[in-house]
Amino acid sequence: MANYNLCRVPQISLNSFDIGCNIGKGGFGKVYIAREKTNSYIVALKLLSIEQLIKENAEEQLRHEVEIQANLRHPNILRLLGYFQQSMYFILILEYAAKGELYKQLLKSGRLKEKKASRYIAQIAEALSYIHQKHVIHRDIKPENLLIDLNDEIKIADFGWSVHTKKSTLDYISPEIVEGKEHDERIDLWSLGVLCYKLLTGTTPFEETGRTATYKQIAKAEFTLPDHLSVEACDLICSVTVF
Repeated sequence: MANYNLCRVPQISLNSFDIGCNIGKGGFGKVYIAREKTNSYIVALKLLSIEQLIKENAEEQLRHEVEIQANLRHPNILRLLGYFQQSMYFILILEYAAKGELYKQLLKSGRLKEKKASRYIAQIAEALSYIHQKHVIHRDIKPENLLIDLNDEIKIADFGWSVHTKKSTLDYISPEIVEGKEHDERIDLWSLGVLCYKLLTGTTPFEETGRTATYKQIAKAEFTLPDHLSVEACDLICSVTVF
């Protein structure tokens, strides 16, 4: 693979890759699997519309994503290999996670067995411990932002909302965020507890009709644990969703 240690690679362009199929999309663009022509290294290219980024005032979000992810080195964090700008797109060169989003796996299976779920949760917990030591808060831990590679290893992705923004998926946000209080890295642990519940049950613990009702349930930390969960699983979920 070309040397991307400095992250910005002005000598590279889309012509440097054989671009394959679309493997994902978001509010600002799409993600494609690609092969670098020089040495056949497989990567993911995230093409972000500059026009859309400007329209949504998301340039700062992108800057944070690049700054944060470029400096993280952990086996369970998706590597940002480089970036460049071409035409009307800002393009991120990312590590390729061949099995895609954990979210899509859950859609197929409904829920995971405890052994597999515990393995994923342990990997995510180790990655979160690593970023917290670097004073980074992810803020948006959810199945859509967790990728799986060929070795069935979790890769935390999408650091666009880290550190300064409060935007997150409603089901996974913590009481502090709901109530507008000061918060720290423990909000990621709350999300981890919600994720654990989701992996083991196929649903999230705070599912009410309407945003207001969900907010109230989260603020009170009120949820029920299904009978099929083991004692150990229940203890783990409660330990990270009750500060």
